[in-house]
Amino acid sequence: MDSLKELFKIGNGPSSSHTMGPERAARKFKKEVSNADKYKVELYGSLALTGKGHLTDWIVEKTLGEEKTEIVWKPEYVHPFHPNAMKFFAYDKEGKEIKNWLVFSVGGGTIVEEGEERNSTSTVYPLKKMDDILEWCEKNKKELWEYVLEYEEKDIKVYLLEIWQAMKEAVERGIIKEGVLPGSIGLKRRAAVFYKKARTEGKVRSFRGKLFAHTLAVSEENADGGRVVTAPTCGAAGVIPGTLYTLTETFNLSEDEIIKALAIAGLIGNIVKENASISGAEAGCQAEVGTACAMAAGMATFIMGGTKGQIEYASEMALEHSLGLTCDPVGGYVQIPCIERNASAAARALDTANYAIYTDGMHCVSFDDVVITMKETGKDMKEEYRETSLGGLAKYYCPHC
Repeated sequence: MDSLKELFKIGNGPSSSHTMGPERAARKFKKEVSNADKYKVELYGSLALTGKGHLTDWIVEKTLGEEKTEIVWKPEYVHPFHPNAMKFFAYDKEGKEIKNWLVFSVGGGTIVEEGEERNSTSTVYPLKKMDDILEWCEKNKKELWEYVLEYEEKDIKVYLLEIWQAMKEAVERGIIKEGVLPGSIGLKRRAAVFYKKARTEGKVRSFRGKLFAHTLAVSEENADGGRVVTAPTCGAAGVIPGTLYTLTETFNLSEDEIIKALAIAGLIGNIVKENASISGAEAGCQAEVGTACAMAAGMATFIMGGTKGQIEYASEMALEHSLGLTCDPVGGYVQIPCIERNASAAARALDTANYAIYTDGMHCVSFDDVVITMKETGKDMKEEYRETSLGGLAKYYCPHC
């Protein structure tokens, strides 16, 4: 499995697969053909179907040069390797092709070439299944966060603090902003209003209200193209920071506790990324918000004093009850149902954490089993429900009704 540095990335929204991935690909291609006079970029499948709302064309043109770049939309072609496919072409002054490059944005801002191993070939982590990692922890008398520190580079604590700082800043920017998000939907920001109401509530309602507000703040920042952290993706970027910010504020968590919590969340997300998918275009929103919910549930269970078994149970339950979650963004924007879904997932993460802590950690379905189930469920989904905006809410929602 890869380093957590490949899971938690800082960048601009609204989509890790449709914005950050294409940006990385365009930057790499431009560097390889710096003498090019013109570029053409063909966007296929999901990248073409929801590219406008996800700002794919904007980020590619910005990276390569707006005046030098032609975008060609080909939504009808879905590449068998991955639905987020794009092909770059570079031309000289005479119009002769210099180079072309087919590349795929597979989720979380990661790009790969056709035939390249989808799963990591990195040996940062020698184990990639939760059951095996738990067995290692028992054998070595270690905690899950210690497994992370055992195999990551020495600067991982510093990196996780940088990730936390970026998450905090996204919450604190989003919590005070009002107005309407960009795009034709005309969706209003809600985080600031939620936060104001939460401050006047009693202790229990205030906690839940702030959880919603903090999560909405980041999701709205993402929808506005703001700076967020892939956790594991931009579309699911609100769940981890919303949950962790609320728990930090409530329990006055130390930096050391925050590092350990993020290490556990990252490990859970990495297992899903390695063995299934975190791409909405490949496996629906269960792969994005479902994975984020599992990450937050495990993280919250640790913060509340849960055992390794309870952490695994909470994560399993959170992902299990996200199975079948479709990716149907209205208008191709990461707004409806994405923003509300982040807030709902943050609440579910805390509910599953509390539930697991009341148990002894024993349960029937393992986290590894539900990860494979999620992968298979994604394959079985109709294409319309995997980030195409051709089905579900995206098909029936009427912004003027």
